[in-house]
Amino acid sequence: MALRVLIAEDEEALAVLLRYNLEAEGFVVEHVARGDEADLRLKEDPPDLLLLDWMMPGLSGIEICRRLRARKETARLPVIMLTARGEETDRVRGLETGADDYIVKPFSVPELMARVNALLRRTKPDHLSDRLELGDLLVDRRAKRVHRAGKELHLGPTEFRLLEFLMQNPGRVYSRSQLLDGVWGRDTYIDERTVDVHVGRLRKAVTRRGQKDPIRTVRGTGYAFDETFGG
Repeated sequence: MALRVLIAEDEEALAVLLRYNLEAEGFVVEHVARGDEADLRLKEDPPDLLLLDWMMPGLSGIEICRRLRARKETARLPVIMLTARGEETDRVRGLETGADDYIVKPFSVPELMARVNALLRRTKPDHLSDRLELGDLLVDRRAKRVHRAGKELHLGPTEFRLLEFLMQNPGRVYSRSQLLDGVWGRDTYIDERTVDVHVGRLRKAVTRRGQKDPIRTVRGTGYAFDETFGG
């Protein structure tokens, strides 16, 4: 079952960006823009992870954090606090209130996603696997190694991230711009044709003579990991 993330953030553009990237990694995402709405949702149906803005209308992130830590049902809920306040005293205050991690705006989406996955590996290890396995293809996310039919393959770091990204949602078709955002990050300004180059390198690395190509090209749209691979 997919893990659920609640985004409590009043900056609409940032919330849209976070939702897009979280859903691309397979999370089920809900967004609220007010602190009192977040407090209500946390009481009604706690998520698996909370991304919590420090300053919101209705109720501050600090007060929400205090309240959820005081309730038995949410005392251990993983929380990453998002804030423009970067002073050491503010960071200490946020962590002392009960946040598990703290990231200062503006931040890169790849860094936030790395923190999300790292926190969930610590708090929910049974739900976030370090291994992706489809057919005879195995990706060890922690060791950064790939094997096919028991033989180790040698991928560059970009090809590894591309394969990992596609394997998380077999059958889902990603446009080149979506792959640029998800693999390279939104702050990277490179030509979309770069995606085609790296997909070509990935195909060459994971497909030997006679083996089935796991990457499916959808003409005019983009690429997907073939959901029938290994079937």
